Amino acid sequence: MKYLQGVLLDWAGTTVDYGCMAPVGSFIEMFKEKGITVTMEETRKPMGMAKIDHIRTMLEMPGIRAQLGNKAVTEKEVIGMNTRFEELLFKNLANYATPIPGAVDAINDIIKMQLKIGTTTGYTREMMDVVRAGAAQKGYAPDIVITADDVDAGRPFPWMAYIAAMKMGVYPMNRIVKVGDTVIDMEEGRNAGTWTVGLVYGSSEFGLTQEETNQLSNQERLHRAAAVRKRLLAAGAHYVLDTIEELPAYLQKLDQKLTKQEVLV
Repeated sequence: MKYLQGVLLDWAGTTVDYGCMAPVGSFIEMFKEKGITVTMEETRKPMGMAKIDHIRTMLEMPGIRAQLGNKAVTEKEVIGMNTRFEELLFKNLANYATPIPGAVDAINDIIKMQLKIGTTTGYTREMMDVVRAGAAQKGYAPDIVITADDVDAGRPFPWMAYIAAMKMGVYPMNRIVKVGDTVIDMEEGRNAGTWTVGLVYGSSEFGLTQEETNQLSNQERLHRAAAVRKRLLAAGAHYVLDTIEELPAYLQKLDQKLTKQEVLV
């Protein structure tokens, strides 16, 4: 590698937890306990944010506000909802730390390319303690993990990316490629000034488990993938890959183009 120096990876839906399934059920159950019915689309739309910000964003959605009688929710109530969400999440979080197929090999290949690896997440440090332990047992153990509670404001603000870059010892930010699976990931990368790459399969945007994905017809799968690709590009992705397995080859091609100044830096 002559130009690129680092890769910044998301966690759930990007490197672990195919489909980013862990938080979804906990959000839906928490709102259900409050007498509020939320859709899968409403639940997934803010994915990638700090979880308390995720709740705040959902509470502003028209369908949810209507169920609340358009009454404002106090910050104390939001904190209580987040506490309950965390209680529900921790019951099953350890079951969602399995690396996405191909992720470990892809990341090992990237490390062999002499690129630094950093990670950011919408999870808190306590949540990541659980996820990191589970992922490490299955071969994925990055040293640099920046969590939502390490900064004053999580995604789409770029602060986690900046701290990760500092920990990696990489600058300027356009020497880094940010990789993620959500609209918020793309916004984080663009706001931080990194090259920004989205992933389709296994992503929160695709929104299905691996088994559910495999059960789709070829036409259904391609249609859903095209919609995900469109959303990620609209959010600022420089490029969208089908899977993380394609990442090492893409990084090599991007580095060659940047070295030859074939891509505007």
